[in-house]
Amino acid sequence: MKLFYLSSLIIFFSLQGKVSKATVIAPFDTTNSTIISLYSNGYIYPGGERNGNGRIGENGLIFWKDEKVTTRIFFLPKQKGVLFVAIKLKATAGNSKLQISMDEDKKNYSIIVEKSSGYVTVPVGSFSISSTGYHYLLIKGISKTGLTFPDIDAIVLSGTAAKNIAFNSSQYRGAPSVHLRYPVPGDSAVKWFYSEVMVPKEVVQSVNAYYETNGFNSGYMGIQINSLKERRFIFSIWSLFKTDDPTQIPSDYAVNLKQKGKDVFTGEFGNEGSGGHSHLVYPWAVAKTYRLLSGIKSQAGDSTTYVGYFAVPDDNYVWHLLSEWTQNKTDTKRGFRGLYSFVENFGGNGNDFFKAYYGNQWIRTSYGTWMELTNAAFSTTANPKKHQRFDYGAGVEGNLFYMFSGGFKKLNNIATGDVITRYANNVAPVIDFSKL
Repeated sequence: MKLFYLSSLIIFFSLQGKVSKATVIAPFDTTNSTIISLYSNGYIYPGGERNGNGRIGENGLIFWKDEKVTTRIFFLPKQKGVLFVAIKLKATAGNSKLQISMDEDKKNYSIIVEKSSGYVTVPVGSFSISSTGYHYLLIKGISKTGLTFPDIDAIVLSGTAAKNIAFNSSQYRGAPSVHLRYPVPGDSAVKWFYSEVMVPKEVVQSVNAYYETNGFNSGYMGIQINSLKERRFIFSIWSLFKTDDPTQIPSDYAVNLKQKGKDVFTGEFGNEGSGGHSHLVYPWAVAKTYRLLSGIKSQAGDSTTYVGYFAVPDDNYVWHLLSEWTQNKTDTKRGFRGLYSFVENFGGNGNDFFKAYYGNQWIRTSYGTWMELTNAAFSTTANPKKHQRFDYGAGVEGNLFYMFSGGFKKLNNIATGDVITRYANNVAPVIDFSKL
């Protein structure tokens, strides 16, 4: 154990809210010392990044003005024991007083941060880690003499509980994506892909969420939470010309709109491949089940025409058109390929929790035969090298698959490649295709 003593350092500290001024001369364990940046692991509460709350970027937390705002820095101890904490910060605006605590524990330390022109590392104190799993350090502003509180670049954790500690060292602040891929029986020529989705109440406030239901090699379909006030149904088709800029797509690789539903927006999309996009702003609700249907309407030469519909419980599940697109230079020769669903956080709010239930997946062949899809293989973008997040998973509840990600709450309960099986419903959808 490596120890040093904090001497000639005046710190304000508090336990159980009692503040006193003292010269601290105490052992500070620096073994297993680990620097954890705010850039990949810190989030602002409440309300995230906005005027006065501060902003978290490559240099950590800056422009923090509001005393009501706190910052949480998440990490994953693999060992129980004592965790020593220090903070790397810079106080160019003036002196300030900060309060530091762990999780929901009442134990806290208050420190005085003196004005500085550069970054300094200020020891805080120690906390007891009694359980493995995600924890967070909470930093709160008490008072300041300048316009802003200190810029905070990182926290430094050491001691027995810091051994092999895990955290996110990637550039991604969003939650990892999680996917379920549905194997299709035999060499079935799939003409229609049907599924259902339900988003639970516990994630009603989690914005920047895409719950994809009907993914396939040439396109994707699902529901989104774009803000606290806006939700969407979406259906899009990729061009097979490899570019992230839709203006570069040659005419013979174009994705052409054939028709769209009432109030549906259509246009181009890029930055993830390119193609034709459609969405309908619609106030779908949590704890309700929605139905989605993707189809191949026709195939001719090297072109395939895809169509997407949705149905809601508000009008007894009448089918509504989202859009219809013709993909030129198609790779779809016999039918849909590569069927999947996913949960995606397309913003930087990876501290929010995301979850959805997916069920009643069916395919219909070009011969009119319905087949239920009850098996799914799991995968995720979480990766020890590219995105070090461990808060993701999937499973089965009765006849429903579920997937979750983010929030630094639940740890992964499944490995990439694992196959899960839901109970079969054994009742095929009743759809009058002549009326679509």
